[in-house]
Amino acid sequence: MRSASSGARNSPYFSFRAEVPHLAQPATEVNQSSVQPGIDPVVGSMPTTSSASYATHSPLLTAFDRFAATVTRWAGSPLAFCAALLTVLAWGVVGPAFHFSQDWQLVINTGTTIVTFLMVFLIQQGQNKDSVALHLKLNELLASSKQASNRMIGIEDLDEQDLRDVAAFYVKLAERAKAAGPNKETHSIDEERMPGTQSGT
Repeated sequence: MRSASSGARNSPYFSFRAEVPHLAQPATEVNQSSVQPGIDPVVGSMPTTSSASYATHSPLLTAFDRFAATVTRWAGSPLAFCAALLTVLAWGVVGPAFHFSQDWQLVINTGTTIVTFLMVFLIQQGQNKDSVALHLKLNELLASSKQASNRMIGIEDLDEQDLRDVAAFYVKLAERAKAAGPNKETHSIDEERMPGTQSGT
C-alpha cells in the first residue's frame, strides 16, 4: 500500500505542509526566515488579537462577521419567533380597521420581503463560516491520522466530476468490505489513481 505522504507529494491539492515549510518543523526549531507573513510561527497556534496575522484582518469584515453571527443567533431564538408571531397577529387584528385593503396587505408583504431578503445574506455568511470551520476540522483529523490519506485534505476544491470519481472509489470499497465478510480490511484512497495525482508505490 502506498503511503499517504507519497500520494501527497504527487498531488497539488493535499500537501499543505509542503506549501508552508515551517509547519513541518517542531515549534522550537522554527526558522524565522521561513515564516510567511500573516502566519503564526508556532505550529498549532490559534489567531489572537496579539498575533501578527490579526493585524491584517479587515475591521469591516470582522464587524460584519460579528453582526451576522449575532443576528442569526437571535433570529433562531424563541424570542425572535414570538416577536414575529405577535407582529403577524397584530397585523391580522388591525385588518378590519383598514377594511383588509391593498395597503394593509402591502405592509406585511413589503415587510416580510425586506426581512427575508436581508436574512438570506446573513444566514449564508454564517453557513459559509461553519462550512470552512468544519472542513478545517476534518483536515486536521486527516493530517493527524497515520492511516488516513492526506490526499483527502482540501478535496472540496475539486470539481463535481472529480468528486464523483472519488465517490466511485468508496463504492468499490463498500463492495470489497461486503465480499470480505467478517475479515476486516483496511484500504486507502492512495491505492487508486485519483484526479490530480499520479500513481506510484
